[in-house]
Amino acid sequence: MIQEFKDFIAKGNVMDMAVGIIIGAAFTAIVTSLVSDLINPIIGVVTGGIDFSNLFVNLGEGQFDSLAAAREAGAPIFAYGAFITAVINFLIIAFVVFMLVKMVNRVKAAAERPDDVAPEVPTGPSELDVLLEIRDALKK
Repeated sequence: MIQEFKDFIAKGNVMDMAVGIIIGAAFTAIVTSLVSDLINPIIGVVTGGIDFSNLFVNLGEGQFDSLAAAREAGAPIFAYGAFITAVINFLIIAFVVFMLVKMVNRVKAAAERPDDVAPEVPTGPSELDVLLEIRDALKK
C-alpha cells in the first residue's frame, strides 16, 4: 500500500495538479482584487452607487440598518444582494479566465506552427524536361 502511494505521488499528473492548485490560489487572489478593487467600484458608479452586497429582506421581526447588523442579531434574512454580488463576481471571473485560456491557446498554436518551412511553390518543368523537349524537337 505504501509503494502504491509512492507511485501515485511520483506521477507527473499529481505534481501538475499541485502546481495548478498553487497557481490557481494565487490567480484567485489577483482576480478577487481585480473584481473588488477595480470593477465593482466602476459598477457602483454606473448603477448610481448601489451596493448590492448590503441588500436584504428581513424575514423576522425588528429593523436593521445593514446586513451585518441583521446577521449579528441572528435575524432570519433573505440576502439577495450578496447573491447578486456573487453572480457578478462569477461572471467577471469566468470572463477573465476565458480570456486567459483564449490567449494561452493562441500562444500555444503559434508555438506549434512551423515558421521555417517554406510553402511549396508550383514550379515549371525542370531543366532536364526542357532539354529532352529540345532533343525531341531536333530529332523531328
